[in-house]
Amino acid sequence: MMHRLLLLAAGALHALSFSAFPLPAWSLSSTQIITLGILAWYVLRAGSVRQAAWHAAWFSISNFCVGIYWLFISMNTYGALAAPLAAAAVFLLSAYLSLYPVLAASVSRYLSRSSVASFILVWAGCQALSDWLRSFIFTGFPWNSTGYAHTDSVLSGWAPVLGAYGVGFMAALVSALLAAGLVFLQKQQQKKSILCLISIVCLFMISFGLKQISWHQPHGNPISIRLVQGNISQDRKFHPDTMMESMYENFDLALLEPADPEAPAKVIIFPETIIPGFQDRMSPEFWHSVTRLAEHTQSVFFMGVPLRTLDHRGERYTNSVIALDGNTSTEALMSGLGLPVYDKQHLVPFGEFIPYGFRWFVHAIGIPLGDFDRGTALQHNFVVQDQVFAPNICYEDVFGEELLPALFARPDGSPGASIMFNVSNLAWFGNTFALGQHLQIARMRSMETARPMVRATNTGTTAAIDASGNLIAALPTAIPGVLDVQVQGTQGHTLYARTGNSLIIILSLFCIGLGVLARKKT
Repeated sequence: MMHRLLLLAAGALHALSFSAFPLPAWSLSSTQIITLGILAWYVLRAGSVRQAAWHAAWFSISNFCVGIYWLFISMNTYGALAAPLAAAAVFLLSAYLSLYPVLAASVSRYLSRSSVASFILVWAGCQALSDWLRSFIFTGFPWNSTGYAHTDSVLSGWAPVLGAYGVGFMAALVSALLAAGLVFLQKQQQKKSILCLISIVCLFMISFGLKQISWHQPHGNPISIRLVQGNISQDRKFHPDTMMESMYENFDLALLEPADPEAPAKVIIFPETIIPGFQDRMSPEFWHSVTRLAEHTQSVFFMGVPLRTLDHRGERYTNSVIALDGNTSTEALMSGLGLPVYDKQHLVPFGEFIPYGFRWFVHAIGIPLGDFDRGTALQHNFVVQDQVFAPNICYEDVFGEELLPALFARPDGSPGASIMFNVSNLAWFGNTFALGQHLQIARMRSMETARPMVRATNTGTTAAIDASGNLIAALPTAIPGVLDVQVQGTQGHTLYARTGNSLIIILSLFCIGLGVLARKKT
């Protein structure tokens, strides 16, 4: 019984390592490695594959229930789903997500059997592969993958080389070395224990060396950007009586005096779905007033808007970002055609599209805007002055490999991105861990791509991140405000940008393959 309680506690603490609240940022990396090391120690000492699987199940169900508890708020508070059903939904999703680490632990125990050295490599490979598999099966949900705990760690030096899953591989390798070192100590094999410690030191030294590599160069001149955080609650945002009022609160923020009068914003970025209804349901007078605001500020607006369009592809409904300025025509805005537009590609199950057989569930929770069309794979970036902006919406930035095509020039010659930006609305989840977790994810994307990332969110965390993943500035969560920043665009491509997840998949399979060979020899 005690070992189950310890695994539950370790799993819960592991979940806290993905946000700089309530734990301080400096502790996240060590917390993640130590807690995963506890699981590795139990799996390594398990008497059977079945026992190892149960150890991982106790750890993982606690990890995911704590890590994504905020989904309860969206379903219960805003979706009107009864509390017992909302809690059950979070638990069932956590149980499903736990299948991946359970499988990783089972394979690690099966292949290593009596070989501690084999376990170290197989454990790292299985952990990385389980995170990767979780990123695309059933559309994917890679939230809180291991690597995101290490944005402030020396291990983040692997992000431009192997991506977030490569960082997770190295963290799992360290956790396995810690567990193995402890097992060797228990067996009074001090030399092997010291060898594990030396291996950890060497790995951190290599990681430190990788962090000294610069993967990018400046592109063009720095550009002034204003990020708007309206802090509009969901009940006001979508209520017919307060919809217009909430929109104009965002516009009022955009009109505030610039932080630096000598450098007014050339780009103003608003959160996801700042217009909470389809654009053609707004009046022409409304869109005329918006273009006049853009003309008054002499800036380009990037706005999150649900679009209803009718073209050669038929009638389409998309969650989109549009770019407009003082010269944009009202007709183009009403039709949604002839504009610089980005349509969201990776839609949220249940929130933005309805998986087959689950329409009854969406009707039960009552969340609006629930059935969009997907954007195409290759879309044009937005160009302002000499900077090229690549949009992503909501949790699209969780899928790092899907952002990579925007970094490269298109076949028609349109340029690759020098700056990435994300528009989100996490008001669905309250002022919870979700906001800090999403910020960690965004920072990892900058490390992988060597591109700055700016984020305009409704409730937080609105922030600017440089091309090395460092946080330049951020607004406090759950308050209205604007963030004025100067952002330097970059060029140059990391190894990860060129290869995606292929290298870490090959490395993980190679480690597992060594485990297979070792088991056959044994």
